Amino acid sequence: MVTHSPPAAPSPAHICPSAQACSYLNWAARELQLDPGLLAILSTPRKVVTVAVPVRLDNQQIQVLAGHRVQHCNVLGPYKGGIRYHPAITLEEVSALAMLMTWKCALMGVPYGGAKGGIPIDPRQYSVPELERITRRYTSELIKDIGPAIDIPAPDMGTSAREMAWMMDTYSVNVGHAVPGVVTGKPLSMGGSRGREMATGRGVMLMVREALAWQGGSLAGARVLIQGFGNVGRAAARLLHQAGAKILAVSRTAGGLYNPNGLDIPALEVYTRERGGSMVGFPAAEPIDNAELLLQKADVLIPAALENQITEANADKIQVQIVAEAANGPTTLAADQILNARGITVLPDILTNAGGVVVSYLEWVQGLSYLFWEEERVNQEMENLMVRAFRQVVQEAENRQVSLRLSAYTLGVGRVARALQDRGLYP
Repeated sequence: MVTHSPPAAPSPAHICPSAQACSYLNWAARELQLDPGLLAILSTPRKVVTVAVPVRLDNQQIQVLAGHRVQHCNVLGPYKGGIRYHPAITLEEVSALAMLMTWKCALMGVPYGGAKGGIPIDPRQYSVPELERITRRYTSELIKDIGPAIDIPAPDMGTSAREMAWMMDTYSVNVGHAVPGVVTGKPLSMGGSRGREMATGRGVMLMVREALAWQGGSLAGARVLIQGFGNVGRAAARLLHQAGAKILAVSRTAGGLYNPNGLDIPALEVYTRERGGSMVGFPAAEPIDNAELLLQKADVLIPAALENQITEANADKIQVQIVAEAANGPTTLAADQILNARGITVLPDILTNAGGVVVSYLEWVQGLSYLFWEEERVNQEMENLMVRAFRQVVQEAENRQVSLRLSAYTLGVGRVARALQDRGLYP
């Protein structure tokens, strides 16, 4: 139960990512009674870089793209964050995500600061050779701003191990030797970590498991809705299904499937893989759109798609006991307040989807030491860190009598603020 005033919600007509991120920071700062000077430092990214990315297309025409990289805070260690290729990317969005990554890393106890980057393109509209040229030129433009001790990119929306391989090679060629620690999420052949592909989805499963146990339940027989069947949603669905949960619904951008008795997830994975991702015609299920999926009755709802899916327009109709935010920012500020008032537990994104950055950290450690682990060890190390973080968030929430979201933010923001105080201000 929240006992302190939540941040004011922006108008639903325009939900500004940066304003929403700063609202959460200010909310935690009030709870922590942070010094205004410290708050000013935490509110401002350390470096904002926008570079021109000229690329020669396959038709020999030249196109100039804009590439962004925002480095929020490195007081705990090198910057860390994904590279996103999506047409809707803005500098404002990248800045907000970089700030959230700072709190996420601090919450998980990994020695990183937050960063984020991207290029506003639809990668489906470019050939593989064009994407390679774009990625390599973008990397070369950022060559002085990234590195294993400076800033370590990773895959994000629209990018994958392929792009990380190109980034690592470009960086390595420029410095004259192989540098596996410059990026994470690489192919195994280049020093990637086992377990990385499933990491974020595995983390979601672990947080749902812990939340259900905290409430006296278990994964066995739990009814789950998953909005999004991309890498994260698909991995979470597979692992939850293996643990005995019933996945009632899943969806993609064009719509999804619903079966009140549970979907056959292994069969659905095969079906979609053979049809380029399409779910249309899958047997023993009825079609459902993304908006309808959110309102079905279940135990757990996992929004694993885009931001701002649960809003004040539908929050009062959600029929679950747990919302586990696998996507970044799927719940608006106003909706979060409604869910909290209704007694619905919200597992915040900076906790729930942190599996990816945790295994990225483990990959970085392996790359720096040139000593690589078996997948079982990677998964166990990740589970230890995430379960510890969950229990700390619950303890903090109970001690402060606040929601899990505010608890997660007070822990993350508080750790960064303490490090800033201990390090002092130079000069």
